[in-house]
Amino acid sequence: MPSSLAHPTAPDRLASLDAYRGFVMICLAANGFGIAQAAKLHSDSSVWQQVGYQFEHVPWVGCAFWDLIQPSFMFMVGVALPFSIQKRRTQGDSLQSLTFHTVIRAIVLVLLGIALSSNGQDQTNFTFVNVLTQIGLGYLFLFALAFCPTWLQWLAAFLILSGYWAWFATYPLPAPDADLTQVGLSADWPRLTGFEAHWEKNTNAAADFDVWFLNLFPRPEPFRFNSGGYQTLNFIPSLVTMLLGVMAGALIRDTASRARVLFLLMLCGLLALAAGWSLDHFQICPLVKRIWTPSWTLFSSGWTLLMLAGFYGVMDVAKLQSWAFPLRVAGMNSIALYLMGQLLRPWTKATLNRHFGSSWSLWAGEGWQPIVESCSILLIFWLTVYWFYRQKIFFKL
Repeated sequence: MPSSLAHPTAPDRLASLDAYRGFVMICLAANGFGIAQAAKLHSDSSVWQQVGYQFEHVPWVGCAFWDLIQPSFMFMVGVALPFSIQKRRTQGDSLQSLTFHTVIRAIVLVLLGIALSSNGQDQTNFTFVNVLTQIGLGYLFLFALAFCPTWLQWLAAFLILSGYWAWFATYPLPAPDADLTQVGLSADWPRLTGFEAHWEKNTNAAADFDVWFLNLFPRPEPFRFNSGGYQTLNFIPSLVTMLLGVMAGALIRDTASRARVLFLLMLCGLLALAAGWSLDHFQICPLVKRIWTPSWTLFSSGWTLLMLAGFYGVMDVAKLQSWAFPLRVAGMNSIALYLMGQLLRPWTKATLNRHFGSSWSLWAGEGWQPIVESCSILLIFWLTVYWFYRQKIFFKL
């Protein structure tokens, strides 16, 4: 019987996971600390351009730091799942109760993601590329896989990625004379060529699926393409990102030696990085976050494993935890901080302008205004979740 089905003792809270989650949520709530916007005001500085590049999504192939935010978010959902199952089993929850809770959570995540995507729209925006909808679409499958033995989880990960790769690789390419401006590709778009063209923006297998699927829902006008190239079916390969998180969480939960855990996290991270990079380098599968290619799944998961290893090594192995208190406060109320960042940023900015004047964020100079503004809004959000923390109020789905 898998260990998750037993009645174990209640798990200790993983400090490194709270800190890692808090770090990611603070980056999101701060909108990248305004660094990308500030870099545009320092267009003559190569240093600013290099730093600013890391806080924007790459147009298609490649990776910047900002591209690793969503994989981190999804990976940590997986890491937390073995601990959540263990805690609920300790409290006496049956498998049926756990399954019912999982189904409800998946539905709520999808609906919440749609609601956030519809904010400011005239009608419901039925899109499923928001991180919450992506987690919700894959969550029930993840829950089922969490009860499987490790070898079966690895096999599932391999089959998902290889099957998804094969589907894209064998899907017909558009005609050579096709007008790709009709799917949002400008004349100067750096098109993928050769075999890699199977993963081109808005001309791939998942893009064609969305043209059919999304037009099943009421829309103000027919769906033709996603301007960013994001696709509903990204949840299939990103399920592997979450599944690797489940395996990492189970490793931490079930392994007594923390040094061994740290070593294995780092080793698996490096191997995943190398595998993802190699698939891209040898033109087997390009590294594209926006359609979550198998190479991206492995490459980004390598980074998430290494980031978790870094937090784990400092906080759970070396026991240096006091420095991360602001991160842990944010991480323990991540959904509240996420929603504030998504919904309250314009209102918070307008309120600050109303009470302090529109030039309040210019005290450090125009070139630093986006950073001052973003960090000030972040401080307000963080103080709010700190108050929740002091009151022992924790929002969960």
